[in-house]
Amino acid sequence: MKALRVIMISIVIMGLFFACKRTETEKVEATAEKEMKAEETAPAQPEAQAPSYAMAGDVERGKAIFKDVNFGNGTAGKSCNSCHPDGKGLEKAGSKSEFNIMGQKQNSLEEAVNFCIEMALKGQAIDPNGQDMKDIVAYIRSIGE
Repeated sequence: MKALRVIMISIVIMGLFFACKRTETEKVEATAEKEMKAEETAPAQPEAQAPSYAMAGDVERGKAIFKDVNFGNGTAGKSCNSCHPDGKGLEKAGSKSEFNIMGQKQNSLEEAVNFCIEMALKGQAIDPNGQDMKDIVAYIRSIGE
């Protein structure tokens, strides 16, 4: 009889333990579900933005690059300014979408810049999406303003 009582008490204790454990799990799951719903209905937070100089070109920096004889690792001892003093001849370049330089067609201002780096400056094309390109394009576009 005593053994039966011990077994019964053990079963009751285990039952209470598992009931409490299940209740705790349900609370955690309910909290997680509420948090997920709150995230779904919360207004979207704006993403961190890159500094403005990284998003758009810097005209002053572009002007300095335009006059740099080492731009694009050029070996001709020339800069963009050598052929286009103070931007002469580029007044409409910022609004064009096609260029014809030395009988070669370029489909963007970035392609035209790289063509000139390779042909006139005897250098290496730069990243068309890089900061140097953004800066020099910003300067060229400012010439026609």
